[in-house]
Amino acid sequence: MTKQSSSAATTRTSSNMVNWELAARTAANLAPAGPALSGTEISAAVENLHLMAERSVPHVHEISRLEAARDLHDSQVLVVDRASWAKANTQSFAVMMDPILQALTAKQSATLGARGSVNTPAPGSAGAAFGATVTGAQLGGALAFLSSKVLGQYDPFAALAPTRASQSHTAGGRLLLVAPNIITVERELKVDPADFRLWVCLHEQTHRVQFAAAPWLRHHMLAEIEKLGALLVGDSENFGDRLLQTAKQLGSKHANNKENSADTSRGGVLDLLQDPEQKAALSHLTAVMSLLEGHANVVMDGVDQSIVPTVRTIRQRFNSRGKDRGIIEKFIRNLMGLDAKMRQYSDGAKFVRDAVDVVGMDGFNNVWTKAENLPTEIEIHNARLWVERMGL
Repeated sequence: MTKQSSSAATTRTSSNMVNWELAARTAANLAPAGPALSGTEISAAVENLHLMAERSVPHVHEISRLEAARDLHDSQVLVVDRASWAKANTQSFAVMMDPILQALTAKQSATLGARGSVNTPAPGSAGAAFGATVTGAQLGGALAFLSSKVLGQYDPFAALAPTRASQSHTAGGRLLLVAPNIITVERELKVDPADFRLWVCLHEQTHRVQFAAAPWLRHHMLAEIEKLGALLVGDSENFGDRLLQTAKQLGSKHANNKENSADTSRGGVLDLLQDPEQKAALSHLTAVMSLLEGHANVVMDGVDQSIVPTVRTIRQRFNSRGKDRGIIEKFIRNLMGLDAKMRQYSDGAKFVRDAVDVVGMDGFNNVWTKAENLPTEIEIHNARLWVERMGL
């Protein structure tokens, strides 16, 4: 099968179960309005964010010591609004979920066929279209919530999206800077806009450099996501029961006000995983994400006042933002696993700092050489174990 026909097949398989275009439209329609800006202000903000993104790269190179920062031509930087961010993520989700959706379709067809029931609705049928519409609308609602929370995001899977597979100008990913969210937060925190934008770009550009330094990482993550998805599909009969049980436990946890107690769960749907293989697959992905996020935070925090004059004020005010969240937002964040992601930032950052303290940044950078050098989740919490395994 040619690359072009493979991409077309991916589009058909994904859209049979998820209406991706509807998801993007729903997110755009439901996303909260951004700050009121004139056309001139919008143009100035876009230009300034591009400038700060460019200025941040030399600092990322100096702090990370990754030579990949010298040449990032395989990816691009886009300054986007909330609707565009949502659309970009539907394209990436289509790439990540396609192997899982294919496996789920095959399993459903085999199960229903063995029972002598009517087969899964054929592509293009009313039943299939209805299911894809419902799923697309649900995904759009989730993206609408997230679209107002994300300041920036590096998407390593952009070039693999079916709608972009024939575009040759970006062989890698794309960095998305969500302008209305960056402006909203800098106003809420009452910090210097130029300093804040450079600070944010330091983190996001680090992700861009990571994938440039480890070009194998994108396909490795896709393979691991596919592995986890296959395990979940294989246990799909019990998924609904575990979802209900988790919802009950979540309600109990809030009712008992245990938010400040030690909680080793990852949060939300991630707690549904019970099979050892599922947990092992998730553990590896958790370790990788912790590494990526923690490393980006270490680079971002590696700047001093000579680079970002008001960096101390920005750090203090930014780290205090979560204290004023309402109960509904806290519940949604817990359900969707967003607070688990915040723990990845702190766990991964500690791993990077501890490893660098022992072997230096050049020694730590062995982590980007090959998949076998990635830390395990246990090593994320004990960097010396990783250092010993690497023989550094």
